[in-house]
Amino acid sequence: MLHIEFLTDLGAKVTVDVESADKLLDVQRQYGRLGWTSGEIPAGGYQFPLDNEADFDWSLIGARKWTNPEGEELVMHKGHAYRRRELEAVDSRKMKLPAAVKFSRGAKSTDPEHVREKADGEFEYVTLAIFRGGKRQERYAMPQGQGQRQHAPQPSAAQPARPTAARPQAQAQPAPKAARAPAPEAASEEEIPF
Repeated sequence: MLHIEFLTDLGAKVTVDVESADKLLDVQRQYGRLGWTSGEIPAGGYQFPLDNEADFDWSLIGARKWTNPEGEELVMHKGHAYRRRELEAVDSRKMKLPAAVKFSRGAKSTDPEHVREKADGEFEYVTLAIFRGGKRQERYAMPQGQGQRQHAPQPSAAQPARPTAARPQAQAQPAPKAARAPAPEAASEEEIPF
């Protein structure tokens, strides 16, 4: 039996038992759809193959796609909005890097030092994920039939994993999420709800 620890969208720690390693990603998807995360963003962001970017299952890391009132598609993770940026290939004497797609946001004073990256001037940013090179991994792709519906929890075909070592109300099934009010038009990235 494996155990995975999640941090809920309200900050509670919940440990979930997982039958076997082949069920681990299913459990991450199940609870990730609720905005629960199972780890911290690594320095430089999560690294995935470029070929996985188009149909990446953001629920694996507790994130989801969201379109702002201006029509820009963003990725929401722990209450922060990350923008999609295309990076051109670099081919110089000092460095050779293939083209990439990066999801990042401006850094805040509350962000841990190890996730902040320097840009031009004094500007700093935080990268959630970068898609570059590598070979496509089907296990990172959105499961068949889910399309772009990452924002709503989907029932699992398999028996749901059972949380342990949590408050009694978290042991059965996660409570349904409350309806969210639409974000105000002039909302900044910091004010956008998960």
